Amino acid sequence: MPSYAERLRVALLAARREGTRGIGSSSARRSDGYEFAELRGYVEGDDPRRIDWAATARAGMLQTRVMLEERSLSLAVAIDASHSMDVGRTRSNYDLACDAAAVWYGAAQDDDRCARIGTRALVLRHARGRMGAAVCVRERDVAGAPYEAALRLAVATLPRGTRLLLASDFHDVAALSPLLRACANRFDCTALLLRDPWHAGLPLAGFVRLRDAETGASASAFVDRRARERFAAGVAARERAIQDALRRAGCRLGVLDELTSPEAVFARTFGFA
Repeated sequence: MPSYAERLRVALLAARREGTRGIGSSSARRSDGYEFAELRGYVEGDDPRRIDWAATARAGMLQTRVMLEERSLSLAVAIDASHSMDVGRTRSNYDLACDAAAVWYGAAQDDDRCARIGTRALVLRHARGRMGAAVCVRERDVAGAPYEAALRLAVATLPRGTRLLLASDFHDVAALSPLLRACANRFDCTALLLRDPWHAGLPLAGFVRLRDAETGASASAFVDRRARERFAAGVAARERAIQDALRRAGCRLGVLDELTSPEAVFARTFGFA
């Protein structure tokens, strides 16, 4: 049975954008054979040579053979390092995003190119595949770095067709939307939304002091049952709005929190078991 990394790689290859080329973009490798994956209904643009006529006769409609072909990939990750990502119950959202990045880079093979976009561009032109992936996994961002800068850097430096993972709480999604659309237009873009650690409910009661993770500003408040209900409703509404904005931008969407593994999130997002 294929490993998880192999299944993720197949999913990333299947999600490729047509007509994109560049260093690390999807391209056939010489001397590699083809492996049958599945039959599916013919879609305009499919290679007529891949039509399975026997299956077409049985189904009563054109059927295409889908093949797995070895290709090189360009894999990249941009993690939000703003202070709001420092929040968490037992681990910060930033650390959870780094775990997800490690899983993403786990799909790398020998001819792939890996990049880690953050405080500085880390586009590896000599260290490829698993070696490049290992370097990217170890990279950490400067705390408080604006995510907007990372997205601009991704658009400016990554080759078209890159499989780009964007990991953030996307609290500033309205301001980031133009850059998110630019990323989705240029790359195969997966947005990983890091959930509010207290999305299920605020574990506070009575007079408490609250601090804004992003600005550091603090204020006193009285938290009762109705306040907790309003908080939970507000968090849920904000998360729905963020998800809608990410989908409108053209991103594939996954949601990650402490209770869910990155492996499970990617499997659900890309539709493989």
